[in-house]
Amino acid sequence: MNPLTALAEMIRDRVVASATSPFGHADYPLAHSLSYEGDPGLFGPDSASWPIIGDASAFVGGIRALLIQAAHPEVVAGVSDHSRYREDPLGRLSRTSAYVTATTFGAMPEVEQAVAFVRHAHGPVRGRSHRDRAYSAATPRFAAWVHNALTDSFLTAYRWYGPQALSSADADRFVAEQARIGRLLDANPTPETAADLTEWVAEHPDAAESPGMHETVAFLGDPPLNEAQKVGYRLLYGAAVATIPPRIRSILGVEPGPLAVPSGRAAVGFLRWALGSSPSWNLALVRVGADIPEDLFRQPLPVATTGEHPSTPADTEASLPSSGLDSPSTRPGSSRIEQGPDDSTFE
Repeated sequence: MNPLTALAEMIRDRVVASATSPFGHADYPLAHSLSYEGDPGLFGPDSASWPIIGDASAFVGGIRALLIQAAHPEVVAGVSDHSRYREDPLGRLSRTSAYVTATTFGAMPEVEQAVAFVRHAHGPVRGRSHRDRAYSAATPRFAAWVHNALTDSFLTAYRWYGPQALSSADADRFVAEQARIGRLLDANPTPETAADLTEWVAEHPDAAESPGMHETVAFLGDPPLNEAQKVGYRLLYGAAVATIPPRIRSILGVEPGPLAVPSGRAAVGFLRWALGSSPSWNLALVRVGADIPEDLFRQPLPVATTGEHPSTPADTEASLPSSGLDSPSTRPGSSRIEQGPDDSTFE
């Protein structure tokens, strides 16, 4: 190996470690995926969901989704009142990432496990927001805000920062595919075209400022990452802000810098060079026996390719992300909590 190649590989290895370490605080949700040989899950190798969520632009999409979700006072009250994200921010990030990974790339038993876990976690999440409106994570319209913001964000990030242009037909196909996940969690409504989804998010009448929103935006603007990680994160954060609809940006109180978009494209391009596409996408392709595109994946498979038996119920429970349940509390000027048997958060 010549010196330049060795240097490039060393840089790649360091970027991989830095970019993926924040997501390593929950059990990998597809640990048993190869046991379900031939199972395409909800989507499959010809879907729009696998390449869109499997691309490095999903980093931007994830940040954008968290910001937009914070613009709904009742949804963000559920997070602020019930989540442990202040004490365990990387744990919550990892659990949310695990849910997206399982529902997008998992075999059907893994999808069902992830959905069942979220349903269980959402049950106790209820209370009242600062504007004295009741909330419950199980309410279809609140589940829709979380789901639709996530879908719209992954799609928007890919359209702005993806490796190639996305046709309108493929954008609509992605939205319709993701709506299946939303319906599994009783989200309603779940628009099935990109235009309808974008309008639904941008013009949502319930979006407004709140104490929880300000707290979340401040947190996302300066998360607990090391200095090297923060350099890249700030570029991705700015790239995410640049794509948020102006009305929602105004509510959030965020504005992109003048170079946010070109800097974001450069940052996502660098991540794509270093990381390749999602190894979970690669794993899903192996599971269904599909062809593996050349030069798309750079990281090793997340699990060994030796045969495993399908997990038992006990194995399933152990392999799910930890719940991060917390004791209810109240904060002055925020919202009042109606306690349930457990405490959790909106995903």
